[in-house]
Amino acid sequence: MENRLVASSSPHLRAPETVQGIMFDVLTALFPVALAGVLLFGYSALITILLATFTAMLTEALVLRSKNIIGDGSAAVTGLLLALTLPPAPPWWLVVFGSLVAVLIGKHVFGGLGSNLFNPALVGRAVLTVSFAGHMTNWLAPGVDGVSAATPLAGGSASMLNMFTGTIPGSIGETSALALLLGALWLFYKGHISWHIPGSYIATVFVMGAINAGAGFAGVTAMMSAGLFQVMAGGLLLGAFYMATDYVTSPVTREGQVIFGVGLGIITMAIRFYGGYPEGVTFAILLMNGATPLIDNLTVPTKFGEVKA
Repeated sequence: MENRLVASSSPHLRAPETVQGIMFDVLTALFPVALAGVLLFGYSALITILLATFTAMLTEALVLRSKNIIGDGSAAVTGLLLALTLPPAPPWWLVVFGSLVAVLIGKHVFGGLGSNLFNPALVGRAVLTVSFAGHMTNWLAPGVDGVSAATPLAGGSASMLNMFTGTIPGSIGETSALALLLGALWLFYKGHISWHIPGSYIATVFVMGAINAGAGFAGVTAMMSAGLFQVMAGGLLLGAFYMATDYVTSPVTREGQVIFGVGLGIITMAIRFYGGYPEGVTFAILLMNGATPLIDNLTVPTKFGEVKA
């Protein structure tokens, strides 16, 4: 007689995606961002990317006592994301130290992939920003070797076209809105991210930027330009599409994701307007990562058939 009932442990619903497949899709999405950074800032950016990525992969392999340095691809994503948040030509030891912190402190101190509370790459960047502020604010002008320049958020001049193409000073992976949007389209196409977090995050930043300009009695056009400037400046697009949407450190419910995105926008703009740093994306995401368990708890749907006492 054929067995029609098979008892097994959960999960009972399985998807065709694997962790490795998702990570390689993220790496594919980040390729145009990394390529734009190398084309804009030269070989120093390429060295930074390779060094951060290799260090992260090697560190994870040593922690896991694995001879497979590639693994599930998550370490490569962490290293690459960290590199894209760094200036184009930081000292080599700073890159190595940041990758070590990202993998060891940001990831494995919590138990490894799937257990980390905070985005590992941003843990590495936050430690570097607080510890080595001078090196972390040494921005270079694209196409000009060794010439320091201020970013748009720090008072540097830039047109909307420059910010869209990436011909402005900044971190390796944050300057080109075009490259960031191209990579995000791939993630949307593959179904790895939805609009809820990046959409609510970007919308909140745009509205707050426009309102801030309106407080000075600016016209509608000036308000729209101010809102668009805040969206395209700094690392907002990089954070919104590639870091805030991290499965492990973001809410699981749609309602929670919108709350998460709005919170990100408010904190980012509060730091930009009133904080000691011109940019607030890193700290906004880390703070909201810490609030994710609470958001999940408040927005988790009622169990099917459950009734109130």
